[in-house]
Amino acid sequence: MSALKLAVRFARRELRSGLSGFRIFLASLALGVAAIAGVGSLGEAYLTGLTEQGRVLLGGDVSLRRRNVAATEEERAFMAGYGHVSETTTMRSMADVLDPSGGTSGTRALVELKAVDAAYPLVGEVSLAPQMPLSDALACNQTMCGAVVEKTLFYRLRIEVGDILRVGDTDFEIRAELASEPDRISGGFSLGPHFMLSREAMGRTGLITPGSLTNYYYDIAFTGDTGLDEFETAVETAHADGGWRVRDHTNAIPNVARFVRQATMFLTLVGLTALVVGGVGAGQAISAFLQRRRTSIATLKAIGADGQVVFLTYLVLVMTLAALGIVVGLIAGAALPFAVDYFFGDRIPAPANYALYPGPLVLAAAFGVLTAFGFAIVPLARAKEITPAGLFRDLVAPVRTPAHWQWRAAAVLAFMLIAILSVALSPYPRFNLGFLGGTFVVLILLRLVGLGLQRTIARIPVRRKQILRLAFANLTRPGTQSAHVIVALGLGLTLLATVSLTEASVNAQVQDRIPERAPSYFFIDIQRDQIVAFSELISEFPTATEFETTPMMRGRVVALNGVPVAEAEIQPGGRWITRGDRSVTYMYEKPRDIFILDGPDWWEADYDGPTLMSLDRDDAEAVGLAIGDTMTINVLGRDIQAQIFNMFDEDFRSGAINFSFILSPGIVADAPHTFLATVNVDPEQEEAMFAAVSRDFPNISVVLVRDVLAQINEMLQALAAGMRAASLITILAGILVLAGAIAAGHRARVYEAVILKVLGATRGRLAAVYTVEYGVLGCLAGVAALVIGTLAAWAVTTLVLDVPLVFAARTVTLTIVGGALATLVLGLIGGFTALSAKPAERLRNP
Repeated sequence: MSALKLAVRFARRELRSGLSGFRIFLASLALGVAAIAGVGSLGEAYLTGLTEQGRVLLGGDVSLRRRNVAATEEERAFMAGYGHVSETTTMRSMADVLDPSGGTSGTRALVELKAVDAAYPLVGEVSLAPQMPLSDALACNQTMCGAVVEKTLFYRLRIEVGDILRVGDTDFEIRAELASEPDRISGGFSLGPHFMLSREAMGRTGLITPGSLTNYYYDIAFTGDTGLDEFETAVETAHADGGWRVRDHTNAIPNVARFVRQATMFLTLVGLTALVVGGVGAGQAISAFLQRRRTSIATLKAIGADGQVVFLTYLVLVMTLAALGIVVGLIAGAALPFAVDYFFGDRIPAPANYALYPGPLVLAAAFGVLTAFGFAIVPLARAKEITPAGLFRDLVAPVRTPAHWQWRAAAVLAFMLIAILSVALSPYPRFNLGFLGGTFVVLILLRLVGLGLQRTIARIPVRRKQILRLAFANLTRPGTQSAHVIVALGLGLTLLATVSLTEASVNAQVQDRIPERAPSYFFIDIQRDQIVAFSELISEFPTATEFETTPMMRGRVVALNGVPVAEAEIQPGGRWITRGDRSVTYMYEKPRDIFILDGPDWWEADYDGPTLMSLDRDDAEAVGLAIGDTMTINVLGRDIQAQIFNMFDEDFRSGAINFSFILSPGIVADAPHTFLATVNVDPEQEEAMFAAVSRDFPNISVVLVRDVLAQINEMLQALAAGMRAASLITILAGILVLAGAIAAGHRARVYEAVILKVLGATRGRLAAVYTVEYGVLGCLAGVAALVIGTLAAWAVTTLVLDVPLVFAARTVTLTIVGGALATLVLGLIGGFTALSAKPAERLRNP
């Protein structure tokens, strides 16, 4: 009979004894596999939903977008040659509530205007309440036009269907609530509720002027057999200088799809971390199981079984049980999308196709198999190498027989395959590599902390303090699992500390530091002939400070050092700078919130020579420009070549108006443009300023910065809550490892407690010993996690987010106390049997 067949027979007999000793092993594997499979399946559900509903979300097969400049007749004819076309125009403006006499009531709000034509929507349907044809809801007569608005505006302005709002120079009757629009998500972040009107009505408002912030969308539903690649090639060939941004239905909402991929990647890495932490518990369970089977193994070897049979027997046993845990995890992971649909489906705006996706399940299973194998191979190899005599003596004199180098190499290879799979299949391999590298460093540091704990405690003189002596002996005795517990719990707490400190740092910027420096109001679309009167109005408010006006126009980069951008050598990460329009300004003096990094400080205030440019250094490096090089920008159809004069770094946290492209005054100052303005004013005068600007300049859009910051903070809070929930998966895995460590030494702990009771120890004294033991473990894991998590949070906030680290005392307390309490409670629960064991019964049946 072959060794493998014999091993399978022995393994089958071992399995008859049940899962005793392997429950933690199964739970650890199932948790990690379920996290990876569930997150991957959920991500696939959303990505598939976005792809399948792409035509509806986009409004057609393809969508062309350009800012500030509508399509020419030639461009419209080009689009119409491919199918049905729908044109949509969007911009921001203020909506005023009219009183019964026809005058403005003083109540107004910022809205997102969306002007649609008769063909809208090409795909999907608009839902109104009450239900009516969209054309009837938006129809115009001689004096008034119709409009439909989102529910938020009804609450914000306290209006009802039938009320009259004024936008620009036109009055609108609100004829219905805009319950849903098929391409709502593709519009992205908006500062105000949607206000849908007809294109005829948009023309009546008088809001579209040269330099106004306007977006033009052209959705096309193909009528022939045109392919997406063919169409995009035709656009690049026929209208290469048009500045169009083209999206197709396979990637209708790139920002949402990118967020889903990033969230899936991060959560998968968290699940993988939990799986590795659980692997530590799996290794403990295997070692404890082999320890209990040492007599059987020694007997098998004594009667002639070679090491290979023993090794294969328990490898088959372990991998069979691992397969069971993996299957449980896969079932739970596959069910997660359906659970999300059942409990939260109506609250999630993004479309999803909830189904079984084999890709994430196969990947999770592969990670589970490699993790189980990697942590099982070394203890199994030790049982293979040790002699029968050594196994029999192992009870009273443990023999340290390291596994052969080839088995250690096999374990390392398994972990390397996990890393290679994770990086190779990730849409962001560099991030994956950094995360895995950081996790590996944290594991090493925590392992060193655990070993250092044992050596330090062993040297502490506590001879007269019996409780401390016994507790410290439990932490340092041979076979103790204290180092493993610190690694497992510490990794989860480190992740939690990193997330919490990063969140605290970002919140400090959004809630505290930015509001201190940010202006009270942003004013948008100030016309050139209004700037003097507008400035005089603001100056009438005695508390108005830091009032700044900045010219603003849109331009498109067309050449670098005279080379067209299509032919220039640009890093992949810098291509976005040359796609679409960029905000451009000109300034006489250096802005207060930028820092010159390279080149002269600033041009003279009366400079009147060839156009110069001050450029953000990150943008310059992305497109490969240096001081003295040139960049050509097309502004309203005219090419302006500017020489790089200096490079700067912006402080975006100031909340002031920021531009990456700043030109010297000259020919660009004669181009049609509008102005932006910011001002600080005391809170008690905010309403008065708002009312005055609304009364005298109805075309100017007013943005209250406090409202914007509230939206940003709400999104950050939701993101941080998700990250904290993800880190709890790792902590749960660490708790399983702690439970495994308690279970591994359970019999020895009970026997030890019985002996101590015979010698006079009380339950209270033993409970005090366990309290000190597990309290020290938890506190040390918390402190280590805090230190390492602080370093990790500093790296994330400083090197990635470019914000200073804020050390939150609340986070410190919760991390240490939480880790200590979790360890203490579980330790005492695990030691309850030992505390309640009756000496007579245990001594008769050891």
